[in-house]
Amino acid sequence: MPVRLYFIVSLLLPAGWLCAEPRVNVGTVPDLNALVLRVIGQMPEGGSYAANAEANRALSAAVSTDSTGITIDPLKARPSYCSGATYLVFVGVMRELMSQGRLTLDDETRTALTIHGQRDGEGLWGRWNANGPGTARLFAELKLGRNFTDWNQARAGDFMKVWWNDEVGKLERGHSVVFLGKHLIDGVEHVNFWSSNQPGGYGHKLVPRSRIVWAVFSRLETPGNLARVKGLPLSDSYLASLLGSRSSQEEVKAKCAVE
Repeated sequence: MPVRLYFIVSLLLPAGWLCAEPRVNVGTVPDLNALVLRVIGQMPEGGSYAANAEANRALSAAVSTDSTGITIDPLKARPSYCSGATYLVFVGVMRELMSQGRLTLDDETRTALTIHGQRDGEGLWGRWNANGPGTARLFAELKLGRNFTDWNQARAGDFMKVWWNDEVGKLERGHSVVFLGKHLIDGVEHVNFWSSNQPGGYGHKLVPRSRIVWAVFSRLETPGNLARVKGLPLSDSYLASLLGSRSSQEEVKAKCAVE
């Protein structure tokens, strides 16, 4: 089912309806969460998954800025991978807020959103793309919103870092996604999320919640604080270190002000 129809149909379903392809009720989430979901509804489907040099070049070409604002062409970012997909949604939310007159970003801040080969921990994209809690660390540094681990507080439209194993950093297996909801399927609780997923690329995916060892949610609440990027160090030493070193859940909580 195309992504746009996926969200239109969700509004017509009774609350709590569960099926093999659960829908998202946009009306039940806060305003910024609803905007995150609306941007996802504008993203393409598929395009294949790859985390290689070709995907990096494609992602860089998908975001540009000029004196009039931010331009995003997600069709250029194919093949794609998870952190690139969720970052495009994040930038897309900023663009939508600017177009609605609800957010003003100066040239320097808009330029900081572009992708040009930043290493893990470096700049906005390098922080978002880093091993470990990249998105949560960025949210904490800029005070973009709250980070938390309580599944009962999660709402569709929250950014989410999933860990498939107990490791953080060098040995981790993780996934950057946007949370869409929890659903019972044949009596088993599943988590529904959107990202670039293996092997198909952009789209939503259902996994048994039991597969997820740990997760940190990041809720966008104060997008205007993105302007604080001008005061950030060029690189975050903690995130930069996670390519070659191990961390822990306790350290993630401390570094990211996780509730």
